[in-house]
Order: sequence, then structure tokens, then C-alpha cells
Amino acid sequence: MAATPPRPTDTDLIIMGGGPAGCAAALTAASVGMRSVLIEPDTLCRNLHRIPALNNVLGGYTNGPDLADSIAADLKRRDLCRIEIGRRATEIRTFDDHVVVTLDTRTRLTAPYAVLATGVGPLQPQDVPWITAPPDLILAPLWQAEPDDAEDRTLLILGGDRPIGTFLRAHEDTNTQLIVAYPTDDDYKVEEIVDDPRVTLLPVAHLTLRLSEGPVVTAETVGREGQRDIVSADAVFLSIGSAPTAPPGDLVRDVAGYCPPSDQHPRVIVAGDLRSAQFQRIMTAMGSGSEAALHAYYAMRRQ
Repeated sequence: MAATPPRPTDTDLIIMGGGPAGCAAALTAASVGMRSVLIEPDTLCRNLHRIPALNNVLGGYTNGPDLADSIAADLKRRDLCRIEIGRRATEIRTFDDHVVVTLDTRTRLTAPYAVLATGVGPLQPQDVPWITAPPDLILAPLWQAEPDDAEDRTLLILGGDRPIGTFLRAHEDTNTQLIVAYPTDDDYKVEEIVDDPRVTLLPVAHLTLRLSEGPVVTAETVGREGQRDIVSADAVFLSIGSAPTAPPGDLVRDVAGYCPPSDQHPRVIVAGDLRSAQFQRIMTAMGSGSEAALHAYYAMRRQ
């Protein structure tokens, strides 16, 4: 009996997400001779452009935009990687010997393996139970604040996520006061800002935001012990974290929406921030992206 011929594929590896993890997967794949298609709805390493100060990556980069530009330039020189900018994966389906990814153009791509590195997106007040705010309110995250937004002003920061530390390091000479209201889940995150004299930490059980047409923002807070208070600020920004942005399809998600790598179909390799909330760092994303590409490479060689 003749052997079943291999299924025709469009490429060796489909990579969803053009952040540090996805770009590292594409670069590593090219280095071992694998063809890849990288799908990114925005721009390569788009979130790096929002990080004004870096102190935890190799190579001497001190800000996100410079690192992003370097990664993008390196990737664009790789002939084996086809970059699909402005495209979004809308579905992923898994089979015994291949993966099918559907794009927002209804185009279907087929490959032996796929790397899922779509990462996370910012949460808004309505996405978390500890904040009550006007319906459909959209607030800017702290990383969008400019020095002029903070100079000689008091900012109310909702949430204690780590971009606060990045903001303070990037604007060391800015005369500002940050009132950081945060839930129990963020207790460990505020450790890096607790000693900054510009920060007032406000652990809360609940916060109700009051917005008016005037120049002052007020919030009613309920403390961890039930005590009530009212705080005022000149402006309010978000630092409440992010949520996974995996496409629909044949994926296994945990209760928070993350995609644990060990729970997925063997043809899907999860990389970067989408794995869990615990290791959301540029360096760990790059490493996991490289590992993902090599995982697919060695698996294909064994077939």
C-alpha cells in the first residue's frame, strides 16, 4: 500500500503576533532554513514603542523604540520570512498533521506547525470587578502620559501594574505625585515603586470613579478593612494590566484566558506573554519565541 503523500502547505511555520516573541520565532526559524509567515495586525513590536525606558534587556538598549526598530530591521532582511502587516488571525484549527489559520481577509494558511504569540491587550475599568466607573468609559494607560501631563500635577493611577515603574524611571526629573489605587492581586507588583517619594500607595477593596467636566477627578474608595475615603486628582490613568488576545479556534484557555503551552495541540506552540501573567518580560518573550521555532524545526525533522 502506497504511503499517503504529505499535505501541501503554504509555509513551514505560521507565526501569529509580531511582538518580541513572534519576531524571535521568525528569526530563529529563518536561521535554520524554515519558511515562515508572520501575521501582525498593527506594526512589528508595536508595544515596545510605548516603553520609554528599559533596564532589563541585553544589548545596551535603554528605550523600547530603539529596540523595536532594530528587531524590525533585522527581521525584514530575512528572505525566508513573509511578513503580513495589517492582517489578523481570526481562527485557528488543528489537525493530525497540519494547522490551518484563517485571516481577516478569509485567506487560509496551512503549515505543519503554528506559533501563537498574540500577547495581551490593555484592560479598561469595566473589565475588572474592583472598579465602578461610568459605562463605556475609555481611559488612557499610563504609558501614554507625557511629561506635561504629570508635571506639577497629581495623577490618580488605577491599578498597580508594572508600567508605573517604567513611567517613573523614564521621567525621573518630573515633579509629579501619583496616587496608586490597587487591589490585592497587585500587592507584589508595587514593590518596585514603594520607595519612590512621588508615589502614594492606596490599597483598596473597591473604587468608584467620579468624572466631571471640571479639572478635578474624584474617587470614592473602600479600603481593605472597610474604611471609606475620597481622593482627588488632576487626571486619571490606567495601570490595571492586560488580557490575553488569542484568536478563536482550537485552543485551550485557563480561567484568565491565557493559553498554557502544555495544554495545547501538539501542532500549536504558545510563546510570549500569552503563556501566563507571571513572565511578561521582553527577554522571556524572545526566549520562548526562539524555543517555539526550534520545537517546530526538530519535530519536522523527526517526521
